[in-house]
Amino acid sequence: MKLRPIALCLLACGPIFAGSDNRVPVIVELFTSEGCSSCPPADEVLMRLARMNVSNARIIALGEHVDYWNSLGWVDPYSSPLFRARQNDYAQVFHVDTVYTPQMVVNGRAEFVGDDMGRAMSEIGRAAKQPAARITLKPAQNSKDHELVQLAIDIRDLPPISIKGQGAPSLDVFLAITEDNLSSDVKRGENAGVTLKHVAVVRSFGVVGNIEPREKDTFAMSPTLKIPNAWKRKDLHAVVFVQEHSTRKILGSESVGLALD
Repeated sequence: MKLRPIALCLLACGPIFAGSDNRVPVIVELFTSEGCSSCPPADEVLMRLARMNVSNARIIALGEHVDYWNSLGWVDPYSSPLFRARQNDYAQVFHVDTVYTPQMVVNGRAEFVGDDMGRAMSEIGRAAKQPAARITLKPAQNSKDHELVQLAIDIRDLPPISIKGQGAPSLDVFLAITEDNLSSDVKRGENAGVTLKHVAVVRSFGVVGNIEPREKDTFAMSPTLKIPNAWKRKDLHAVVFVQEHSTRKILGSESVGLALD
């Protein structure tokens, strides 16, 4: 199944920031595939990280299933070419010759083999010490349509950014919808006969706006999200993060649950 984009109806468009629990949000991306025999241990690592209580970091997990294993016997139902493309972008900035699974990327600043729990904890701790933008997310149920969620996004207090030359790129604002408690009974391929469990599977992903640091240092919009009935609302989260277009460093992030009933 291809990644299904959420319909968006756009209504309007510093220092280290810790959320209300005094921990700094840190994005942990895992590029994985149900067709890869090396990936289940990394999926377990992501699951442990997503549920872990770290003193200085609030881990926001993103499970990004790539599509380049799909021709080898098993089509990953959560895979998308979007994540292959995102891996290629990271390969350029990290000077990696080829993309691979499982690959973990922490806050766009470090990449390594995805089942390395020790490296993951080290990089998460390092990322939590970096200055981060302040992002607030406020979801609200649409009173007329249960499938619609209003999501107010507010970004401010961007950390200092080095801007060089006239062609300096903007900052990208990403919105992802993730779903927990998903599983597959794999019938073919390298993981045939295995039941694989996942957390934070990215169901929808894309850029919803840009920030030009020369012009402004804040961003606000209120998209309307249309949630497919097949997605379990109690397991859904909206994740917003700001990423430098050229370096791919993530400058701030936040996550909020979408179970509003």
